[in-house]
Amino acid sequence: MLITLEGLDGSGKTSCREMLTQSEILPDDAVFTREPTDSWYGEAVERSIGDDDADPLAELFLYTADHAAHLSETVCPALSEGRVVVSDRYSDSRYAYQGATLADEFDDALAFVQGVHQPWTRPPNATIYLDVDPETAAERSGATNKFETADYLADVRENYRRLIDADPERFVEVDATRPQEDVLRAVRDAVGDLL
Repeated sequence: MLITLEGLDGSGKTSCREMLTQSEILPDDAVFTREPTDSWYGEAVERSIGDDDADPLAELFLYTADHAAHLSETVCPALSEGRVVVSDRYSDSRYAYQGATLADEFDDALAFVQGVHQPWTRPPNATIYLDVDPETAAERSGATNKFETADYLADVRENYRRLIDADPERFVEVDATRPQEDVLRAVRDAVGDLL
């Protein structure tokens, strides 16, 4: 089973992943991973995030290459062994974020990004979406890069809403504006229900 954690920057995905690594609800052989990865592809993505002048289309292909490598080197091998995989960000992040970045370039940028990604992805079995308003997300994340401003995150959140509306059975929504212990408990309970 592939479970992904999604949401705006500052929504608490990484804290939830860390909590799950220490939780007894997941099997001992569960795989915990994230995107961008720690590979050289992921390092290229991180460099582009820090470059305000990076070409958004080139950036999309960097993300896609990182995702494709992640799928072939980590996700698919673990799933073929029958292991549970939990990923902090996955393809939905790409659709939501790069869909917002490329909004001025394409009539339906989200659909374009999904089309680019389609040959190199595997849909998650379930996605836990940590919902937080853009202003709170920007404040929590510190707005340290071009992807963390409230205006940009408002567009990203709208793209996440489109993804949820298109596939409501896959998504479990968690209100991430609540105190952290409540959010962690809700995510732990959701993962327990999924398993």
